[in-house]
Amino acid sequence: MNRFRFTFLAICLLLVWLGWTDISFLLNNRSPQTVSIQSLEFEGPPQAWLHITGGHIDLTRAISTSGTIELDGLLIPLQSEPGGPFQVLLETRDPRLLELFHTYHFGFSSAFDQALFLRENEQLFRARKDVTAMHLTGRVTTGNRNKLMQIAEAVQMDIPHDVLFFSEGMEPPRYRGFFFAVIGVLGLVRLATRWSARKPEPAGQSDLTLPPKG
Repeated sequence: MNRFRFTFLAICLLLVWLGWTDISFLLNNRSPQTVSIQSLEFEGPPQAWLHITGGHIDLTRAISTSGTIELDGLLIPLQSEPGGPFQVLLETRDPRLLELFHTYHFGFSSAFDQALFLRENEQLFRARKDVTAMHLTGRVTTGNRNKLMQIAEAVQMDIPHDVLFFSEGMEPPRYRGFFFAVIGVLGLVRLATRWSARKPEPAGQSDLTLPPKG
């Protein structure tokens, strides 16, 4: 029974901690902060949820996040100058970019036709793109970041050591933290109530009252 109580206590404390972590993250990212790609490269992200302006994609260097012909998303360099080095990798599910990527890689039977398609759509492949995205860092997004890093390394993409991963369209969890915190606190209250109710009486005391002598 004691083992169950301590396990239940540990679960409740974990829920409270997870809830507080999510709530703190939400309070620090109430709305996306606008930042230029140049400022992001030189100063780093001021917060996790950002609206990045002035960047240019490089669809010729994009890779599929699914690894199959059925595209789920793309990992695309976001640069301050077209064709230059990059420090930001953007995960996106933009249908227009997915269609361009699919056509370029799977829509032609000859390298000549593929090169011609690229030349005719050069501006789209290296277009300017302002994007609202979440910086993948910390406990909230560690798993997603690690997955993207593994995909990039698998195709031998040359990634800077200080690369910044962003996921387009991702937002801070708004209610999960409060849910975890409430469930955890309610569990702690219930556990404390049950322990108090079962607290043994001190030795030598009794509810019986002896009649007076006489």
